[in-house]
Amino acid sequence: MNANTFGHSLSITTFGESHGQAIGVVIDGLESGFTIDTEHLKEQMDRRRPGKNPLGTSRDESDEVTILSGVFEGKTTGAPLAIIIENKHHRSEDYSQISRLFRPGHADYTWHKKFGIRDWRGGGRSSGRETAARVAAGAIAMQILNAKGIEIIAYCIQIGNIIATKRDLHVIGLHPAQAPDEEAAIKMEIEINEAKKACDSIGGIVECLVTGVPAGLGEPVFDKLEALLAHAILSIGATKGIEFGEGFKAASMRGSQHNDQMDDSGFLSNHAGGINGGISNGQPILFRTAVKPTASISLPQKTLDISGNIRDIVVEGRHDPCICPRIVPVVEAMTALTILDTWYRWYGRNGA
Repeated sequence: MNANTFGHSLSITTFGESHGQAIGVVIDGLESGFTIDTEHLKEQMDRRRPGKNPLGTSRDESDEVTILSGVFEGKTTGAPLAIIIENKHHRSEDYSQISRLFRPGHADYTWHKKFGIRDWRGGGRSSGRETAARVAAGAIAMQILNAKGIEIIAYCIQIGNIIATKRDLHVIGLHPAQAPDEEAAIKMEIEINEAKKACDSIGGIVECLVTGVPAGLGEPVFDKLEALLAHAILSIGATKGIEFGEGFKAASMRGSQHNDQMDDSGFLSNHAGGINGGISNGQPILFRTAVKPTASISLPQKTLDISGNIRDIVVEGRHDPCICPRIVPVVEAMTALTILDTWYRWYGRNGA
């Protein structure tokens, strides 16, 4: 298996399985001499960790981070920074009854076809558990970006048919739905709980805002900043689409409406979402990603077993009825890693 590494000048390699001893990440290419804020790192891990959000799974992992290398006296050394996160609250027996069945909506069937073997304990490597390693790496990248004046914040703008119409960033952390609209957040909680009571799940849309990015990040043609961000975000399990600025709405607009005109004070609008020609233009970067309903539901479904027989399946265990609130810090993490990577490619590791 390859393709476990993401990035160029800054890269991460994640490892481990959902019900294995641990998961982890190796970060290569960090600048040296940066002081790691361990409290901030813990806060980011807590935002994603299972058992923390009342709307999510009841699996209760502490997600304590252990830094094995790359830091000396609290500062990055420039050497690879390795992190492990132990798995302590998994229950593999929850999956023993369906170990020979392919769960609808999961990667079970495709992994079996590709590799001829799969870890049926919670999905193994294809589990959302892998994203804890991304959040750990992204938290460090975010700290470095913050020191450069770049801020990243993601939030839920839609759960099912409930849509946030306001963008009050101060209320995002006040409700489990992680929405920037207090009234919508309350309705989103109800929507998620109703899906849970029905033994079903529900999807949504996560929006991400990046401020403080200077003009000039990203490369023309194949390594456009949108392309790099799309690669990062769509590599997160459960994401099914991405749009920048006006996104698909641009298809119904005219050029006179979509073009971001300029005067001597700068841009007069931001329909492009902060990127032109694949290069940041100095405006806030804005994108949205669609998140599918959680695949694990306890309603009876039809499937196949590994011998090709038609079977009925009921997926038991502890699962998120909606993955959107817990995917928010993962979106931020992958965005931070992408932006810092492009920063290093343009300015160098110690450039300004």
